[in-house]
Amino acid sequence: MNTTLPNPTLVLEPVTESNLDTYLTVGVRSYCQHYLHLWENNDPHPYISNGLTKEVVEPELKNPNALHYVVQWENNTVGILKLVQHCGIDELSDHDTLKAEKIYLLKEYAGKGIGKAVLQFVEAKARELNKKTIWLDAMQKGKPVHFYQRNGFTIKRESEVTLPHVRPSEKAMWILTKTL
Repeated sequence: MNTTLPNPTLVLEPVTESNLDTYLTVGVRSYCQHYLHLWENNDPHPYISNGLTKEVVEPELKNPNALHYVVQWENNTVGILKLVQHCGIDELSDHDTLKAEKIYLLKEYAGKGIGKAVLQFVEAKARELNKKTIWLDAMQKGKPVHFYQRNGFTIKRESEVTLPHVRPSEKAMWILTKTL
């Protein structure tokens, strides 16, 4: 079932076998538009092979803890979202915490309020699941961390990308949380 967001032209469609290729294509494209600079030789293969391939996502579709969505705006596929329903961190328990693991939007749709509406969806989903906290990772460099802070997230602590071939100067991340 599609979930319509506060903006009536924005829909989050759960990923199934029938739209998995779209999820992967848009996920890889949006990731590459924003994050190639993180990788040695601008090669994001370590990330793509770890999270945006059929071999990885297909089994996740059978796991009720992982929720994947295709983000559509005005009948265009503009991004992807992955949530992990029960995913604690530090002192925050799995029972009380939702992780927003992937929020990737195509660059050409930036500045249209889509990201904010997707965060509203994440918050509504967390409340529906009786979660007390949402958390996510964001690169320390760049605009996303400021976007999340403007939308009520606070920096919890430092983290870093642990995959191989990340440029050392680009590894630093923040873990951000939002209490509901």
